[in-house]
Amino acid sequence: MTNAAERLEGFLSRVPYIRFLGMQAELAGDEMTAILPPSEHLIGNTFIPALHGGVIGAFLEMTALAQLSVAEPARRLPKTIDVTIEYLRPGRGGLTSYARADLRKVGRRIANVHVEAWQDDRDKPFAALRGHFLLSGEA
Repeated sequence: MTNAAERLEGFLSRVPYIRFLGMQAELAGDEMTAILPPSEHLIGNTFIPALHGGVIGAFLEMTALAQLSVAEPARRLPKTIDVTIEYLRPGRGGLTSYARADLRKVGRRIANVHVEAWQDDRDKPFAALRGHFLLSGEA
Protein backbone atom coordinates (compact mmCIF):
# COMPACT_ATOMS: atom_id res chain seq x y z
CA MET A 1 0.00 0.00 0.00
CA THR A 2 1.40 3.39 -0.97
CA ASN A 3 1.64 6.39 1.34
CA ALA A 4 -1.22 8.11 -0.53
CA ALA A 5 -3.41 5.02 -0.13
CA GLU A 6 -2.53 4.80 3.57
CA ARG A 7 -3.37 8.49 4.08
CA LEU A 8 -6.68 8.01 2.28
CA GLU A 9 -7.61 4.93 4.32
CA GLY A 10 -6.62 6.76 7.50
CA PHE A 11 -8.90 9.67 6.62
CA LEU A 12 -11.84 7.45 5.65
CA SER A 13 -11.59 5.48 8.90
CA ARG A 14 -11.18 8.58 11.08
CA VAL A 15 -14.45 10.33 10.15
CA PRO A 16 -17.58 8.65 11.59
CA TYR A 17 -19.98 10.30 9.13
CA ILE A 18 -18.11 8.69 6.23
CA ARG A 19 -18.87 5.28 7.76
CA PHE A 20 -22.55 6.31 8.17
CA LEU A 21 -22.73 7.29 4.49
CA GLY A 22 -20.94 4.12 3.41
CA MET A 23 -18.58 6.26 1.32
CA GLN A 24 -15.59 4.56 -0.26
CA ALA A 25 -12.76 5.81 -2.45
CA GLU A 26 -10.48 4.52 -5.17
CA LEU A 27 -7.05 5.92 -5.83
CA ALA A 28 -5.24 6.00 -9.17
CA GLY A 29 -1.93 7.73 -8.50
CA ASP A 30 -2.88 10.95 -6.74
CA GLU A 31 -6.31 11.09 -8.39
CA MET A 32 -9.08 9.95 -6.08
CA THR A 33 -12.65 9.01 -6.98
CA ALA A 34 -15.16 8.92 -4.13
CA ILE A 35 -17.94 6.36 -4.33
CA LEU A 36 -21.32 6.51 -2.58
CA PRO A 37 -23.15 3.17 -2.91
CA PRO A 38 -26.96 3.28 -2.92
CA SER A 39 -28.66 2.83 0.45
CA GLU A 40 -32.22 3.32 1.67
CA HIS A 41 -31.16 5.46 4.65
CA LEU A 42 -29.68 8.09 2.29
CA ILE A 43 -32.99 8.78 0.53
CA GLY A 44 -34.62 12.15 1.22
CA ASN A 45 -37.46 12.11 -1.29
CA THR A 46 -39.11 8.70 -1.46
CA PHE A 47 -41.40 9.65 -4.37
CA ILE A 48 -38.61 10.10 -6.95
CA PRO A 49 -36.59 8.48 -5.04
CA ALA A 50 -33.74 10.96 -4.60
CA LEU A 51 -30.79 11.37 -2.27
CA HIS A 52 -31.22 13.75 0.66
CA GLY A 53 -29.64 17.15 0.01
CA GLY A 54 -27.62 16.92 3.21
CA VAL A 55 -26.21 13.58 2.11
CA ILE A 56 -25.18 15.09 -1.22
CA GLY A 57 -23.53 18.07 0.49
CA ALA A 58 -21.70 15.86 2.97
CA PHE A 59 -20.54 13.52 0.20
CA LEU A 60 -19.09 16.46 -1.74
CA GLU A 61 -17.41 17.98 1.32
CA MET A 62 -15.93 14.64 2.42
CA THR A 63 -14.62 14.13 -1.12
CA ALA A 64 -12.81 17.48 -0.96
CA LEU A 65 -11.34 16.68 2.46
CA ALA A 66 -10.30 13.20 1.35
CA GLN A 67 -8.49 14.58 -1.71
CA LEU A 68 -6.72 17.13 0.48
CA SER A 69 -5.62 14.34 2.84
CA VAL A 70 -4.03 12.53 -0.12
CA ALA A 71 -2.38 15.62 -1.61
CA GLU A 72 -1.13 17.25 1.61
CA PRO A 73 0.53 14.47 3.64
CA ALA A 74 2.32 16.56 6.27
CA ARG A 75 -0.76 18.42 7.37
CA ARG A 76 -3.46 17.80 9.95
CA LEU A 77 -7.08 17.38 8.91
CA PRO A 78 -8.17 20.57 7.11
CA LYS A 79 -11.06 22.61 8.48
CA THR A 80 -13.89 23.83 6.30
CA ILE A 81 -14.05 27.62 5.96
CA ASP A 82 -16.98 27.80 3.54
CA VAL A 83 -18.66 25.74 0.87
CA THR A 84 -21.17 26.53 -1.85
CA ILE A 85 -23.16 23.60 -3.17
CA GLU A 86 -24.92 23.67 -6.52
CA TYR A 87 -27.76 21.14 -6.74
CA LEU A 88 -28.02 20.69 -10.51
CA ARG A 89 -30.50 17.79 -10.72
CA PRO A 90 -31.78 15.08 -8.37
CA GLY A 91 -29.26 12.51 -7.25
CA ARG A 92 -31.31 9.40 -7.84
CA GLY A 93 -31.58 6.80 -5.13
CA GLY A 94 -30.73 3.27 -6.15
CA LEU A 95 -27.75 4.40 -8.26
CA THR A 96 -24.11 4.57 -7.24
CA SER A 97 -22.79 8.13 -7.04
CA TYR A 98 -19.24 9.19 -7.84
CA ALA A 99 -17.33 12.38 -7.11
CA ARG A 100 -13.95 13.78 -7.98
CA ALA A 101 -12.22 16.79 -6.44
CA ASP A 102 -10.03 19.28 -8.27
CA LEU A 103 -7.60 21.15 -6.02
CA ARG A 104 -7.71 24.51 -7.78
CA LYS A 105 -5.18 26.21 -5.47
CA VAL A 106 -3.37 24.90 -2.42
CA GLY A 107 -1.48 27.61 -0.61
CA ARG A 108 0.35 27.59 2.69
CA ARG A 109 -2.82 28.14 4.73
CA ILE A 110 -5.86 27.94 2.41
CA ALA A 111 -6.99 25.46 -0.23
CA ASN A 112 -9.57 26.20 -2.93
CA VAL A 113 -11.34 23.01 -4.07
CA HIS A 114 -13.98 22.21 -6.69
CA VAL A 115 -15.89 18.89 -6.58
CA GLU A 116 -18.37 17.39 -9.04
CA ALA A 117 -20.65 14.40 -8.44
CA TRP A 118 -22.30 12.25 -11.08
CA GLN A 119 -24.09 8.95 -11.42
CA ASP A 120 -24.48 7.42 -14.91
CA ASP A 121 -22.60 9.99 -16.99
CA ARG A 122 -19.61 11.99 -15.77
CA ASP A 123 -20.50 14.74 -18.24
CA LYS A 124 -23.84 15.25 -16.44
CA PRO A 125 -23.05 16.10 -12.81
CA PHE A 126 -25.98 16.24 -10.40
CA ALA A 127 -24.18 18.44 -7.86
CA ALA A 128 -21.02 20.50 -7.47
CA LEU A 129 -19.15 22.10 -4.58
CA ARG A 130 -16.80 25.06 -4.41
CA GLY A 131 -15.07 25.40 -1.09
CA HIS A 132 -12.25 26.90 0.91
CA PHE A 133 -10.44 24.88 3.55
CA LEU A 134 -8.01 25.96 6.24
CA LEU A 135 -4.78 23.97 6.19
CA SER A 136 -3.44 23.67 9.71
CA GLY A 137 0.26 23.44 8.91
CA GLU A 138 2.64 20.80 10.18
CA ALA A 139 1.27 18.04 12.41
